[in-house]
Parts: sequence; structure tokens; C-alpha cells
Amino acid sequence: MAERDEGSTIIIERGDGSGVGPFLLGALVGAGLALLFAPQSGAETQEDLKERARNLKATAEDKVRAAQRELEDRLDAAREGVQSRVGEIRDAVDAGRQAALDARGDLERKLERSKAAYRAGIDAARHAVAEGDEAQDDGDDEEEAGA
Repeated sequence: MAERDEGSTIIIERGDGSGVGPFLLGALVGAGLALLFAPQSGAETQEDLKERARNLKATAEDKVRAAQRELEDRLDAAREGVQSRVGEIRDAVDAGRQAALDARGDLERKLERSKAAYRAGIDAARHAVAEGDEAQDDGDDEEEAGA
């Protein structure tokens, strides 16, 4: 007779496809075995878990603080940029206002010169008319005297 190998045998069963029940059963059995074969007592395991939780909390707090600092730095940089832009805009508005005042002053001076030239032209025309009237009156007097 042939000798049989009395090693372990693996059997794979195929069911209806819902593996939730067997999965939960396996998870519970695994957790139970882990507690049974744990190298530490329950109190030691709890203390270890508490220490790991404290370390995780400290690490998370450090990362939050670092993120807050980075956010504050970015906000400060943004504020400085905005203040710089506001200053540039304020300077541009002031320069525009000054240019408008200068242009108004130039325009007022040119208008005054134009008015003065107009008045001078009117005065010259009146003077010319007055001289022409006097010359005509003198000519009329001479004609009357010669007649």
C-alpha cells in the first residue's frame, strides 16, 4: 500500500459571495487570540495604548501649530502685499489729483491770456474806430472850410 502524507489539508469553499459574516467571525477570533497570546498584561497594554495616544496627540498638535504658523505667515505676506498695493494706488491717485490741479492752473492762465488778448483786440478796434471817426470829422471840417 501507498503511504499517505498526513500533512495539513487546505479546503477552499465557495459560498454565495457574502463574506461579511465570516469576516467578522475571523476578526473576533483574531482579536481574542491576540489578547491571549499578548506578551503584556491588560494593564500594560492599556498603558502602552495610552502612551501611543498621547504621542499621537502631541504629534497632531505640533502639526496643527505648524500649519497655523504657516497660515499666519501667508496671511501676513498677503496683508503686506495688499497694504503695498493700497499705498501704490493712493500715490497714483494723489499724482493724478496733482496733475489735474496743475492742468487746471495752466488752463486758467491760458484763459486769462485769451481774455486779455480779446480785451486788447476790442480796445484796439474801438480806438481804431474812434481815430477813423476823428479823421473823418477832420476831413469833413476841411471840406467845409474849403467850400
